[in-house]
Amino acid sequence: MGGRTEIEVLDTTLRDGEQTSGVAFATHEKLGIARYLLEELGVDRLEVASARVSDGEYDAVRGISEWARKKGLLDRIEVLGFVDGGRSIEWIKNAGCLVMNLLTKGSYRHVTEQLGKTPEQHISDIKATIAAARKEGLCVNIYLEDWSNGMIHSVDYVFQMMDALKDEGIRRFMLPDTLGILSPDETYQYCKQMTDRYPDLHFDFHAHNDYDLAVGNVYAAIKAGIRGIHTTVNGLGERAGNAPLTSVLAVIHDKLKLKTNICESKIYHISKLVETYSGVRIPNNKPIIGDNVFTQCAGVHADGDSKSNLYFNDLLPERFGRVREYALGKLSGKANIRKNLEALGINIDDASMMKVTQRIIELGDKKQLVTQEELPYIVSDVLKHDANDQPIKIVNYSLSLTHGLRPVATVKIEIDGELYQQTAAGDGQYNAFTKALWKIYKQLNKPIPELLDYMVIIPPGGQTDALVHTTITWKFNGKVFKTHGLDPDQTEAAIKATVKMLNLINI
Repeated sequence: MGGRTEIEVLDTTLRDGEQTSGVAFATHEKLGIARYLLEELGVDRLEVASARVSDGEYDAVRGISEWARKKGLLDRIEVLGFVDGGRSIEWIKNAGCLVMNLLTKGSYRHVTEQLGKTPEQHISDIKATIAAARKEGLCVNIYLEDWSNGMIHSVDYVFQMMDALKDEGIRRFMLPDTLGILSPDETYQYCKQMTDRYPDLHFDFHAHNDYDLAVGNVYAAIKAGIRGIHTTVNGLGERAGNAPLTSVLAVIHDKLKLKTNICESKIYHISKLVETYSGVRIPNNKPIIGDNVFTQCAGVHADGDSKSNLYFNDLLPERFGRVREYALGKLSGKANIRKNLEALGINIDDASMMKVTQRIIELGDKKQLVTQEELPYIVSDVLKHDANDQPIKIVNYSLSLTHGLRPVATVKIEIDGELYQQTAAGDGQYNAFTKALWKIYKQLNKPIPELLDYMVIIPPGGQTDALVHTTITWKFNGKVFKTHGLDPDQTEAAIKATVKMLNLINI
Protein backbone atom coordinates (compact mmCIF):
# COMPACT_ATOMS: atom_id res chain seq x y z
CA MET A 1 0.00 0.00 0.00
CA GLY A 2 2.97 2.25 -0.62
CA GLY A 3 3.61 3.23 2.99
CA ARG A 4 0.41 5.27 3.22
CA THR A 5 -1.20 5.82 6.60
CA GLU A 6 -4.34 7.75 5.58
CA ILE A 7 -7.09 7.28 3.00
CA GLU A 8 -9.07 10.20 1.57
CA VAL A 9 -12.86 9.83 1.55
CA LEU A 10 -15.18 11.56 -0.91
CA ASP A 11 -18.88 11.24 -0.12
CA THR A 12 -21.28 11.45 -3.05
CA THR A 13 -24.60 10.95 -1.26
CA LEU A 14 -25.90 14.27 -2.55
CA ARG A 15 -24.95 13.53 -6.17
CA ASP A 16 -24.72 9.81 -6.95
CA GLY A 17 -26.77 8.81 -3.91
CA GLU A 18 -29.63 11.02 -5.06
CA GLN A 19 -29.84 8.85 -8.18
CA THR A 20 -31.49 6.22 -6.01
CA SER A 21 -34.97 5.57 -7.40
CA GLY A 22 -37.48 7.81 -5.64
CA VAL A 23 -34.91 9.91 -3.74
CA ALA A 24 -34.83 13.69 -4.13
CA PHE A 25 -33.45 15.82 -1.31
CA ALA A 26 -34.95 19.23 -0.65
CA THR A 27 -32.61 22.24 -0.61
CA HIS A 28 -32.56 22.52 3.18
CA GLU A 29 -31.99 18.76 3.47
CA LYS A 30 -28.99 18.92 1.16
CA LEU A 31 -27.49 21.74 3.18
CA GLY A 32 -28.12 19.92 6.45
CA ILE A 33 -26.47 16.73 5.17
CA ALA A 34 -23.53 18.68 3.75
CA ARG A 35 -22.95 20.50 7.02
CA TYR A 36 -22.95 17.32 9.05
CA LEU A 37 -20.74 15.36 6.66
CA LEU A 38 -18.06 18.06 6.57
CA GLU A 39 -18.20 19.65 10.03
CA GLU A 40 -19.24 16.77 12.29
CA LEU A 41 -18.32 13.56 10.48
CA GLY A 42 -15.16 14.88 8.83
CA VAL A 43 -15.30 13.55 5.25
CA ASP A 44 -12.49 15.00 3.16
CA ARG A 45 -14.52 15.94 0.09
CA LEU A 46 -18.17 16.24 -0.82
CA GLU A 47 -19.64 15.77 -4.28
CA VAL A 48 -22.91 17.67 -4.03
CA ALA A 49 -24.54 17.68 -7.47
CA SER A 50 -24.39 17.35 -11.24
CA ALA A 51 -24.20 20.58 -13.21
CA ARG A 52 -27.15 21.79 -15.28
CA VAL A 53 -29.71 19.43 -13.71
CA SER A 54 -32.37 21.94 -12.64
CA ASP A 55 -33.00 25.34 -11.10
CA GLY A 56 -33.67 23.66 -7.77
CA GLU A 57 -30.32 21.89 -7.93
CA TYR A 58 -28.60 25.18 -8.71
CA ASP A 59 -30.21 26.85 -5.69
CA ALA A 60 -29.15 23.95 -3.44
CA VAL A 61 -25.54 24.07 -4.65
CA ARG A 62 -25.48 27.84 -4.33
CA GLY A 63 -26.64 27.56 -0.72
CA ILE A 64 -24.02 24.91 0.08
CA SER A 65 -21.22 26.89 -1.54
CA GLU A 66 -22.12 30.09 0.32
CA TRP A 67 -22.10 28.21 3.62
CA ALA A 68 -18.83 26.42 2.75
CA ARG A 69 -17.12 29.68 1.79
CA LYS A 70 -17.97 31.22 5.16
CA LYS A 71 -16.59 28.13 6.91
CA GLY A 72 -13.42 27.95 4.82
CA LEU A 73 -14.51 24.62 3.30
CA LEU A 74 -15.23 25.63 -0.30
CA ASP A 75 -12.31 23.69 -1.78
CA ARG A 76 -13.90 20.50 -0.39
CA ILE A 77 -17.15 20.98 -2.35
CA GLU A 78 -17.19 19.29 -5.77
CA VAL A 79 -19.69 19.23 -8.66
CA LEU A 80 -19.91 16.78 -11.56
CA GLY A 81 -19.40 18.54 -14.89
CA PHE A 82 -19.38 17.53 -18.54
CA VAL A 83 -17.44 18.04 -21.77
CA ASP A 84 -20.15 20.33 -23.13
CA GLY A 85 -18.55 23.39 -24.63
CA GLY A 86 -18.15 25.23 -21.33
CA ARG A 87 -21.77 25.19 -20.13
CA SER A 88 -20.95 23.08 -17.06
CA ILE A 89 -18.03 25.36 -16.23
CA GLU A 90 -20.30 28.40 -16.30
CA TRP A 91 -22.94 26.64 -14.18
CA ILE A 92 -20.41 25.54 -11.55
CA LYS A 93 -18.72 28.93 -11.39
CA ASN A 94 -22.02 30.79 -11.05
CA ALA A 95 -23.07 28.38 -8.31
CA GLY A 96 -20.02 29.55 -6.37
CA CYS A 97 -17.94 26.34 -6.49
CA LEU A 98 -14.25 25.83 -7.20
CA VAL A 99 -13.91 22.12 -8.08
CA MET A 100 -15.27 20.33 -11.14
CA ASN A 101 -15.28 16.54 -11.44
CA LEU A 102 -15.19 16.24 -15.21
CA LEU A 103 -16.97 13.21 -16.67
CA THR A 104 -14.99 11.67 -19.52
CA LYS A 105 -15.16 8.31 -21.26
CA GLY A 106 -13.03 5.54 -19.79
CA SER A 107 -13.82 2.83 -22.34
CA TYR A 108 -13.39 2.69 -26.10
CA ARG A 109 -17.01 1.66 -26.69
CA HIS A 110 -18.35 4.68 -24.79
CA VAL A 111 -16.26 7.04 -26.90
CA THR A 112 -17.03 5.51 -30.27
CA GLU A 113 -20.63 4.34 -29.73
CA GLN A 114 -22.06 6.92 -27.31
CA LEU A 115 -20.14 10.00 -28.40
CA GLY A 116 -19.49 8.88 -31.97
CA LYS A 117 -15.95 10.25 -31.77
CA THR A 118 -12.41 8.98 -32.06
CA PRO A 119 -10.20 8.81 -28.96
CA GLU A 120 -8.12 11.65 -30.35
CA GLN A 121 -11.18 13.88 -30.79
CA HIS A 122 -12.38 13.13 -27.25
CA ILE A 123 -8.95 13.85 -25.77
CA SER A 124 -8.83 17.16 -27.64
CA ASP A 125 -12.26 18.12 -26.27
CA ILE A 126 -11.19 17.21 -22.74
CA LYS A 127 -8.05 19.32 -22.93
CA ALA A 128 -10.05 22.28 -24.19
CA THR A 129 -12.50 21.87 -21.29
CA ILE A 130 -9.65 21.66 -18.75
CA ALA A 131 -8.08 24.84 -20.17
CA ALA A 132 -11.40 26.68 -20.03
CA ALA A 133 -12.02 25.55 -16.46
CA ARG A 134 -8.58 26.63 -15.34
CA LYS A 135 -9.14 30.04 -16.99
CA GLU A 136 -12.28 30.45 -14.84
CA GLY A 137 -10.35 29.52 -11.69
CA LEU A 138 -11.72 25.97 -11.33
CA CYS A 139 -9.74 22.95 -10.20
CA VAL A 140 -10.40 19.81 -12.24
CA ASN A 141 -10.63 16.13 -11.28
CA ILE A 142 -11.49 13.58 -13.98
CA TYR A 143 -13.86 10.63 -13.95
CA LEU A 144 -13.01 7.88 -16.44
CA GLU A 145 -16.60 6.67 -16.89
CA ASP A 146 -16.92 2.90 -17.52
CA TRP A 147 -13.24 2.53 -16.61
CA SER A 148 -13.73 -1.07 -15.44
CA ASN A 149 -15.02 -2.14 -18.86
CA GLY A 150 -12.23 -0.10 -20.38
CA MET A 151 -9.62 -2.12 -18.50
CA ILE A 152 -11.29 -5.40 -19.47
CA HIS A 153 -11.90 -4.70 -23.16
CA SER A 154 -9.77 -1.71 -24.23
CA VAL A 155 -6.84 -1.23 -21.87
CA ASP A 156 -4.77 0.40 -24.64
CA TYR A 157 -7.44 3.10 -24.90
CA VAL A 158 -7.34 3.71 -21.12
CA PHE A 159 -3.58 4.15 -21.23
CA GLN A 160 -3.87 6.40 -24.31
CA MET A 161 -6.22 8.63 -22.31
CA MET A 162 -3.99 8.65 -19.25
CA ASP A 163 -0.80 9.30 -21.20
CA ALA A 164 -2.47 12.26 -22.90
CA LEU A 165 -3.89 13.77 -19.70
CA LYS A 166 -1.38 12.96 -16.96
CA ASP A 167 0.50 16.22 -17.42
CA GLU A 168 -2.57 18.47 -17.70
CA GLY A 169 -2.57 19.53 -14.04
CA ILE A 170 -5.47 17.27 -13.09
CA ARG A 171 -5.63 16.90 -9.30
CA ARG A 172 -7.26 13.45 -9.13
CA PHE A 173 -8.11 10.71 -11.60
CA MET A 174 -11.25 8.88 -10.50
CA LEU A 175 -11.73 5.26 -11.53
CA PRO A 176 -15.37 4.16 -11.46
CA ASP A 177 -16.68 0.63 -11.68
CA THR A 178 -19.69 2.25 -13.34
CA LEU A 179 -21.74 -0.92 -13.82
CA GLY A 180 -20.56 -2.71 -10.67
CA ILE A 181 -19.03 -5.59 -12.64
CA LEU A 182 -15.69 -6.10 -10.89
CA SER A 183 -14.65 -8.71 -8.37
CA PRO A 184 -12.05 -7.92 -5.68
CA ASP A 185 -9.39 -9.84 -7.63
CA GLU A 186 -10.15 -7.87 -10.80
CA THR A 187 -10.28 -4.60 -8.88
CA TYR A 188 -6.83 -5.25 -7.40
CA GLN A 189 -5.39 -6.23 -10.79
CA TYR A 190 -6.70 -3.21 -12.69
CA CYS A 191 -6.02 -0.66 -9.93
CA LYS A 192 -2.49 -2.03 -9.55
CA GLN A 193 -1.90 -1.54 -13.27
CA MET A 194 -2.87 2.11 -12.87
CA THR A 195 -0.83 2.82 -9.74
CA ASP A 196 2.24 0.98 -11.06
CA ARG A 197 2.16 2.76 -14.41
CA TYR A 198 1.41 6.21 -12.93
CA PRO A 199 2.89 6.15 -9.39
CA ASP A 200 2.89 9.94 -8.97
CA LEU A 201 -0.81 10.42 -9.73
CA HIS A 202 -3.63 10.46 -7.20
CA PHE A 203 -6.30 7.87 -8.00
CA ASP A 204 -9.79 7.55 -6.47
CA PHE A 205 -11.89 4.41 -6.74
CA HIS A 206 -15.68 4.65 -7.17
CA ALA A 207 -17.49 1.33 -6.51
CA HIS A 208 -21.01 0.21 -7.35
CA ASN A 209 -22.68 -2.70 -5.58
CA ASP A 210 -24.42 -4.69 -8.32
CA TYR A 211 -22.79 -7.97 -7.23
CA ASP A 212 -22.77 -6.96 -3.54
CA LEU A 213 -18.99 -6.65 -3.82
CA ALA A 214 -18.55 -2.88 -3.45
CA VAL A 215 -16.92 -3.01 -0.01
CA GLY A 216 -14.68 -5.92 -1.01
CA ASN A 217 -13.67 -4.00 -4.11
CA VAL A 218 -12.83 -0.93 -2.02
CA TYR A 219 -10.58 -3.13 0.14
CA ALA A 220 -8.82 -4.48 -2.96
CA ALA A 221 -8.43 -1.01 -4.49
CA ILE A 222 -6.72 0.35 -1.40
CA LYS A 223 -4.44 -2.69 -1.27
CA ALA A 224 -3.48 -1.84 -4.85
CA GLY A 225 -2.43 1.70 -3.91
CA ILE A 226 -5.58 3.76 -4.48
CA ARG A 227 -5.48 6.93 -2.34
CA GLY A 228 -9.13 8.01 -2.33
CA ILE A 229 -12.45 6.17 -1.95
CA HIS A 230 -15.97 7.28 -2.93
CA THR A 231 -18.89 6.34 -0.68
CA THR A 232 -22.50 7.21 0.03
CA VAL A 233 -24.37 7.25 3.33
CA ASN A 234 -26.36 4.01 3.72
CA GLY A 235 -25.05 2.84 0.34
CA LEU A 236 -27.54 4.96 -1.62
CA GLY A 237 -27.10 5.08 -5.37
CA GLU A 238 -28.28 3.85 -8.73
CA ARG A 239 -29.46 0.25 -9.06
CA ALA A 240 -27.91 -1.67 -6.14
CA GLY A 241 -26.22 1.46 -4.81
CA ASN A 242 -22.68 2.53 -3.97
CA ALA A 243 -20.16 1.48 -1.36
CA PRO A 244 -21.70 2.35 2.05
CA LEU A 245 -19.69 4.83 4.09
CA THR A 246 -20.11 2.89 7.33
CA SER A 247 -18.79 -0.47 6.12
CA VAL A 248 -15.98 1.15 4.13
CA LEU A 249 -14.89 3.06 7.21
CA ALA A 250 -14.77 -0.08 9.36
CA VAL A 251 -12.79 -1.97 6.72
CA ILE A 252 -10.24 0.83 6.32
CA HIS A 253 -9.73 1.21 10.06
CA ASP A 254 -9.88 -2.44 11.15
CA LYS A 255 -8.80 -4.57 8.21
CA LEU A 256 -6.34 -2.28 6.46
CA LYS A 257 -5.13 -0.56 9.64
CA LEU A 258 -5.21 2.81 7.90
CA LYS A 259 -6.55 6.14 9.09
CA THR A 260 -9.24 8.49 7.85
CA ASN A 261 -10.35 11.88 9.11
CA ILE A 262 -13.83 10.56 9.87
CA CYS A 263 -15.26 10.55 13.40
CA GLU A 264 -16.75 7.09 13.88
CA SER A 265 -19.05 8.10 16.72
CA LYS A 266 -20.99 10.42 14.37
CA ILE A 267 -21.74 7.70 11.81
CA TYR A 268 -25.05 6.51 13.25
CA HIS A 269 -26.52 10.00 13.42
CA ILE A 270 -25.85 10.82 9.76
CA SER A 271 -27.18 7.41 8.71
CA LYS A 272 -30.47 8.02 10.51
CA LEU A 273 -30.65 11.58 9.18
CA VAL A 274 -30.24 10.39 5.59
CA GLU A 275 -32.72 7.58 6.22
CA THR A 276 -35.29 10.18 7.29
CA TYR A 277 -34.64 12.57 4.40
CA SER A 278 -34.39 9.89 1.70
CA GLY A 279 -37.28 7.73 2.84
CA VAL A 280 -35.12 4.65 2.21
CA ARG A 281 -35.18 2.45 5.31
CA ILE A 282 -31.97 0.99 6.69
CA PRO A 283 -32.28 -2.84 6.75
CA ASN A 284 -32.28 -4.21 10.30
CA ASN A 285 -29.22 -6.34 9.52
CA LYS A 286 -27.22 -3.61 7.75
CA PRO A 287 -23.66 -3.76 9.19
CA ILE A 288 -22.79 -1.03 11.70
CA ILE A 289 -26.10 0.88 11.44
CA GLY A 290 -28.89 -1.72 11.27
CA ASP A 291 -31.23 -1.89 14.26
CA ASN A 292 -30.31 -5.52 15.03
CA VAL A 293 -26.56 -5.66 14.42
CA PHE A 294 -25.59 -4.94 18.02
CA THR A 295 -28.36 -7.06 19.53
CA GLN A 296 -27.60 -10.48 21.01
CA CYS A 297 -30.58 -12.83 20.85
CA ALA A 298 -29.25 -16.13 22.21
CA GLY A 299 -28.90 -16.38 25.96
CA VAL A 300 -25.54 -18.15 25.62
CA HIS A 301 -24.14 -15.06 23.89
CA ALA A 302 -25.21 -12.79 26.71
CA ASP A 303 -23.68 -15.22 29.19
CA GLY A 304 -20.43 -15.18 27.21
CA ASP A 305 -20.42 -11.38 27.16
CA SER A 306 -20.56 -11.44 30.95
CA LYS A 307 -17.49 -13.68 30.99
CA SER A 308 -14.61 -11.76 29.42
CA ASN A 309 -16.68 -10.51 26.45
CA LEU A 310 -16.44 -13.85 24.65
CA TYR A 311 -18.87 -12.81 21.91
CA PHE A 312 -17.45 -9.33 21.18
CA ASN A 313 -15.52 -8.42 18.03
CA ASP A 314 -13.73 -5.20 17.11
CA LEU A 315 -16.98 -3.63 15.91
CA LEU A 316 -17.93 -2.33 19.32
CA PRO A 317 -21.20 -0.38 19.20
CA GLU A 318 -19.77 2.48 21.28
CA ARG A 319 -17.36 3.26 18.43
CA PHE A 320 -20.30 4.19 16.25
CA GLY A 321 -22.43 6.07 18.76
CA ARG A 322 -24.52 3.02 19.70
CA VAL A 323 -24.96 0.58 22.59
CA ARG A 324 -25.13 -3.21 22.76
CA GLU A 325 -28.59 -4.65 23.41
CA TYR A 326 -29.80 -8.05 24.52
CA ALA A 327 -32.99 -9.24 22.87
CA LEU A 328 -35.80 -10.61 24.99
CA GLY A 329 -37.72 -13.46 23.37
CA LYS A 330 -38.14 -17.20 23.30
CA LEU A 331 -34.37 -17.71 22.84
CA SER A 332 -33.56 -15.57 25.87
CA GLY A 333 -31.82 -16.98 28.88
CA LYS A 334 -31.29 -15.56 32.31
CA ALA A 335 -28.13 -13.78 31.15
CA ASN A 336 -30.02 -11.80 28.47
CA ILE A 337 -32.71 -10.82 30.94
CA ARG A 338 -30.24 -9.89 33.66
CA LYS A 339 -28.34 -7.64 31.22
CA ASN A 340 -31.57 -5.75 30.48
CA LEU A 341 -32.54 -5.56 34.14
CA GLU A 342 -29.11 -4.15 35.00
CA ALA A 343 -29.56 -1.47 32.33
CA LEU A 344 -32.84 -0.52 34.01
CA GLY A 345 -31.40 -0.62 37.53
CA ILE A 346 -33.65 -3.55 38.56
CA ASN A 347 -32.34 -6.35 40.77
CA ILE A 348 -34.34 -9.52 41.54
CA ASP A 349 -33.50 -12.83 43.22
CA ASP A 350 -32.91 -16.12 41.38
CA ALA A 351 -36.39 -17.52 42.04
CA SER A 352 -38.01 -14.40 40.64
CA MET A 353 -35.59 -14.47 37.70
CA MET A 354 -36.80 -17.98 36.82
CA LYS A 355 -40.42 -16.78 36.79
CA VAL A 356 -39.60 -13.72 34.68
CA THR A 357 -37.56 -15.84 32.25
CA GLN A 358 -40.42 -18.28 31.78
CA ARG A 359 -42.90 -15.49 31.18
CA ILE A 360 -40.65 -13.87 28.54
CA ILE A 361 -40.27 -17.22 26.76
CA GLU A 362 -44.05 -17.61 26.75
CA LEU A 363 -44.50 -14.09 25.39
CA GLY A 364 -41.76 -14.75 22.82
CA ASP A 365 -43.89 -17.51 21.34
CA LYS A 366 -46.58 -14.93 20.64
CA LYS A 367 -44.39 -12.13 19.23
CA GLN A 368 -40.88 -11.83 17.86
CA LEU A 369 -39.22 -9.87 20.64
CA VAL A 370 -40.00 -8.25 23.97
CA THR A 371 -38.50 -4.76 24.27
CA GLN A 372 -36.53 -3.42 27.20
CA GLU A 373 -39.24 -0.81 27.74
CA GLU A 374 -41.74 -3.63 28.32
CA LEU A 375 -39.58 -5.47 30.84
CA PRO A 376 -40.63 -3.51 33.98
CA TYR A 377 -44.28 -4.33 33.21
CA ILE A 378 -43.43 -8.02 32.90
CA VAL A 379 -41.45 -8.08 36.15
CA SER A 380 -44.26 -6.35 38.01
CA ASP A 381 -46.87 -8.61 36.46
CA VAL A 382 -45.04 -11.83 37.29
CA LEU A 383 -43.99 -10.96 40.82
CA LYS A 384 -47.30 -9.47 41.93
CA HIS A 385 -49.60 -12.02 40.30
CA ASP A 386 -48.33 -15.58 40.44
CA ALA A 387 -50.88 -17.70 38.56
CA ASN A 388 -50.15 -20.91 40.47
CA ASP A 389 -52.83 -22.28 42.77
CA GLN A 390 -55.44 -19.71 41.71
CA PRO A 391 -58.96 -21.11 42.34
CA ILE A 392 -60.44 -19.34 39.29
CA LYS A 393 -58.99 -20.00 35.83
CA ILE A 394 -60.11 -19.31 32.29
CA VAL A 395 -60.08 -22.71 30.57
CA ASN A 396 -61.10 -21.50 27.13
CA TYR A 397 -62.77 -18.65 25.34
CA SER A 398 -63.79 -17.77 21.79
CA LEU A 399 -64.31 -14.22 20.49
CA SER A 400 -66.18 -13.58 17.25
CA LEU A 401 -66.16 -10.27 15.37
CA THR A 402 -68.29 -10.05 12.20
CA HIS A 403 -69.01 -6.94 10.16
CA GLY A 404 -72.59 -5.77 10.74
CA LEU A 405 -73.14 -8.03 13.77
CA ARG A 406 -72.48 -7.56 17.48
CA PRO A 407 -69.34 -9.30 18.80
CA VAL A 408 -69.98 -12.66 20.49
CA ALA A 409 -67.94 -14.40 23.21
CA THR A 410 -68.10 -17.94 24.56
CA VAL A 411 -66.34 -18.47 27.89
CA LYS A 412 -65.42 -21.66 29.75
CA ILE A 413 -64.19 -21.03 33.29
CA GLU A 414 -63.04 -23.22 36.16
CA ILE A 415 -64.12 -22.18 39.67
CA ASP A 416 -62.94 -24.31 42.56
CA GLY A 417 -62.50 -27.31 40.28
CA GLU A 418 -65.90 -27.04 38.54
CA LEU A 419 -66.33 -26.04 34.86
CA TYR A 420 -68.92 -23.54 33.62
CA GLN A 421 -69.63 -22.18 30.13
CA GLN A 422 -71.78 -19.36 28.73
CA THR A 423 -72.15 -17.31 25.51
CA ALA A 424 -73.14 -13.66 25.18
CA ALA A 425 -73.14 -10.77 22.71
CA GLY A 426 -71.78 -7.34 23.57
CA ASP A 427 -70.83 -3.90 22.25
CA GLY A 428 -67.20 -5.01 21.88
CA GLN A 429 -65.20 -8.21 22.26
CA TYR A 430 -64.22 -7.53 25.85
CA ASN A 431 -67.78 -6.40 26.68
CA ALA A 432 -69.11 -9.67 25.22
CA PHE A 433 -66.56 -11.61 27.28
CA THR A 434 -67.60 -9.99 30.56
CA LYS A 435 -71.31 -10.47 29.78
CA ALA A 436 -70.74 -14.19 29.27
CA LEU A 437 -68.70 -14.25 32.48
CA TRP A 438 -71.37 -12.46 34.49
CA LYS A 439 -73.98 -14.95 33.23
CA ILE A 440 -71.97 -17.64 34.98
CA TYR A 441 -71.63 -15.53 38.14
CA LYS A 442 -75.39 -14.84 38.22
CA GLN A 443 -76.02 -18.56 37.77
CA LEU A 444 -73.85 -19.18 40.85
CA ASN A 445 -75.30 -16.22 42.77
CA LYS A 446 -71.83 -14.69 43.04
CA PRO A 447 -71.48 -10.92 43.48
CA ILE A 448 -70.36 -8.95 40.42
CA PRO A 449 -67.86 -6.06 40.72
CA GLU A 450 -68.27 -2.68 39.07
CA LEU A 451 -65.78 -1.62 36.37
CA LEU A 452 -64.79 2.01 37.02
CA ASP A 453 -61.94 2.61 34.57
CA TYR A 454 -60.16 0.82 31.72
CA MET A 455 -56.71 2.07 30.66
CA VAL A 456 -54.40 0.75 27.95
CA ILE A 457 -50.68 1.58 27.84
CA ILE A 458 -48.39 0.66 24.94
CA PRO A 459 -44.67 1.12 25.74
CA PRO A 460 -42.81 3.76 23.67
CA GLY A 461 -41.38 2.88 20.29
CA GLY A 462 -44.45 2.66 18.09
CA GLN A 463 -44.11 -1.08 17.41
CA THR A 464 -47.34 -2.67 16.19
CA ASP A 465 -46.54 -5.89 18.05
CA ALA A 466 -45.71 -4.20 21.36
CA LEU A 467 -46.97 -5.69 24.60
CA VAL A 468 -50.17 -4.03 25.78
CA HIS A 469 -50.38 -3.16 29.47
CA THR A 470 -54.04 -2.99 30.49
CA THR A 471 -55.07 -1.55 33.86
CA ILE A 472 -58.67 -1.96 35.03
CA THR A 473 -60.06 -0.18 38.08
CA TRP A 474 -62.77 -2.07 39.96
CA LYS A 475 -65.15 -1.37 42.84
CA PHE A 476 -66.28 -4.27 45.05
CA ASN A 477 -67.87 -4.24 48.51
CA GLY A 478 -67.10 -0.55 48.83
CA LYS A 479 -63.38 -0.94 47.97
CA VAL A 480 -61.64 0.39 44.86
CA PHE A 481 -58.63 -1.50 43.47
CA LYS A 482 -56.76 -2.12 40.22
CA THR A 483 -55.61 -5.21 38.35
CA HIS A 484 -53.21 -5.42 35.42
CA GLY A 485 -52.82 -7.59 32.34
CA LEU A 486 -49.95 -7.89 29.89
CA ASP A 487 -50.16 -9.40 26.39
CA PRO A 488 -49.53 -8.50 22.73
CA ASP A 489 -53.31 -8.61 22.24
CA GLN A 490 -55.30 -5.84 23.94
CA THR A 491 -58.40 -7.96 24.63
CA GLU A 492 -56.37 -10.82 26.08
CA ALA A 493 -54.49 -8.37 28.30
CA ALA A 494 -57.87 -7.15 29.62
CA ILE A 495 -59.03 -10.74 30.18
CA LYS A 496 -55.89 -11.48 32.21
CA ALA A 497 -56.54 -8.39 34.35
CA THR A 498 -60.12 -9.59 34.84
CA VAL A 499 -59.09 -13.08 35.98
CA LYS A 500 -56.74 -11.53 38.54
CA MET A 501 -59.65 -9.49 39.84
CA LEU A 502 -61.88 -12.60 40.11
CA ASN A 503 -59.30 -14.36 42.26
CA LEU A 504 -58.89 -11.31 44.49
CA ILE A 505 -62.65 -11.08 45.20
CA ASN A 506 -63.29 -14.84 45.32
CA ILE A 507 -65.46 -15.52 48.37
